[in-house]
Amino acid sequence: MRLTSFTDYGLRMLMRMASDPDRAFSTAELANEFRISRNHLAKIMQRLARGGLIETRRGGGGGASLAVPAGEIRLGAIVRLLEEGQPLVECFAPNGGNECTIEGQCRLKVRLRRAEAAFIADLDRSTLADIALPRRVPA
Repeated sequence: MRLTSFTDYGLRMLMRMASDPDRAFSTAELANEFRISRNHLAKIMQRLARGGLIETRRGGGGGASLAVPAGEIRLGAIVRLLEEGQPLVECFAPNGGNECTIEGQCRLKVRLRRAEAAFIADLDRSTLADIALPRRVPA
């Protein structure tokens, strides 16, 4: 299974935020740390905020921080949120994958659904606190 870069960066961002949960992180700071565009990171933050995992504040002293303690955020929930709308294979798409020529005869689809469910279930056994990055000490 392969996760999108959207999810990869979202997980990294949350791991950093979990390392210092009382602090607000700016988009610029996180984008610089992970070497990704601020625009891309802002889209990830919007999805995480909409999902209730982070809070964002504008202005001086603003930034993003965890909305829920890291120990209460299951990794599977993060992946489900960030991978929303990204089907594992075409036939899992909401439109049913109109390009499949073996629909109705396929014995792979059910196995892929079980594998995907097992992957997410395994992630649900761990929390964001389990994978938090070490806290950085200011130089």
